[in-house]
Amino acid sequence: MSITTLSSREFNQGSSEAKRAANKGPVFITDRGKPAHVLMSFAEYQRLTGQRRSIADALAMPGAAAGEFAPPRLNIEIAPADFS
Repeated sequence: MSITTLSSREFNQGSSEAKRAANKGPVFITDRGKPAHVLMSFAEYQRLTGQRRSIADALAMPGAAAGEFAPPRLNIEIAPADFS
């Protein structure tokens, strides 16, 4: 695991690099030379907090409503009962 430290300015100018670095370890983002934030992968966050993502959590995530879900229509026909 590698630790990366970036200033707020470096983070703003290179967020893609910060995200790649977060896959290798935590990224400390400083504000005026003092640590202010930590960027980490979602998998690492889940590991640290002991959380597992449920289907309810996934559906409640922002942007989930934009996903299209069109289940096939079920056609149930009534048939007479066979008592033989």
